[in-house]
Amino acid sequence: MAVAQRPDGRPVVALTGATGFIGSAVRAELAARGVPVRALVRGEPVPDGHTDWVPGDLADRDALDGLCAGAGVLLHLASRVAGDADECAAVNDRGTAAVLAAATRAGIRRIVHLSTTAVYGAGPHDGIAVDGVPAAPLSAASRTRLLGEGHALAAGAAVLRPALVTGTGDRWVVPALAELARRVPGRWAGGEARLSLVDRTDLARLITGLALDAPGPVAGVHHAAHPEPVRGGDLLAALAGLGLLPAPDGPSLPWEECRRLLAATPGRVSERQFAMIARDHWYRGDEVWRLAACPPGPGPLARLAAAAPWYRTVLGL
Repeated sequence: MAVAQRPDGRPVVALTGATGFIGSAVRAELAARGVPVRALVRGEPVPDGHTDWVPGDLADRDALDGLCAGAGVLLHLASRVAGDADECAAVNDRGTAAVLAAATRAGIRRIVHLSTTAVYGAGPHDGIAVDGVPAAPLSAASRTRLLGEGHALAAGAAVLRPALVTGTGDRWVVPALAELARRVPGRWAGGEARLSLVDRTDLARLITGLALDAPGPVAGVHHAAHPEPVRGGDLLAALAGLGLLPAPDGPSLPWEECRRLLAATPGRVSERQFAMIARDHWYRGDEVWRLAACPPGPGPLARLAAAAPWYRTVLGL
């Protein structure tokens, strides 16, 4: 099924979450390809000479209809990653239902929806396929994002579940590692934990590939990470090599000792969040890159150098 196009042959892409960590990278990727973008925005639009901004939010039916009218693709990347149950439901559940209803009214058949591997709940997870363990979300954000997946699947969307996303704009993964290196000095599980990572620029390429390059609409749930897992010790060593973290030396710490040290020094990162980095959280995701006709690239460790100036600023280095 061909993607709907303007008279000049270029498809119109409707985008939510366009100013966020992932959405801004997708917007830049679309701009680099000369693809017209119509994006929903709650606050002040970002003048970039490329995006047609639609004021409104996910509760505004008229704005959503304006966003989707005449578009060939919907990229629904907006989400609420923190907050109470109703705040999360307003965006992740009801907001997703509303924008997908607008896409249905507009006749859009190619849809990409961004979710998260957090819907699986606590790990460790070692190389699981999609739904290789039952969903068991632990937070209001992940519970409502799982509900949002249901709306997306009913609309025939490709649902992407990334795990850890690094790169310019990352305020969670590397800042958390910097805190944890101080609170839990040592090599967590010997640095052998396998993690699913993806650089945000590669994730943006994947999303754009599904939107524009796949020979037909891609549906169903897919893990969205680089196909090769990253060892936790290798990630810490790469960051140390860039001067962003101390060298990952010290004793190999079993999980129970990691938990004890974490509890002994309070901080922002919770035990559940620590486990996502210190224990196996690897999700198989080879096929989606092929479906998107998108090479996965050299991997997230190779991309860290480009993001190092961002991380130095965020870490106060």
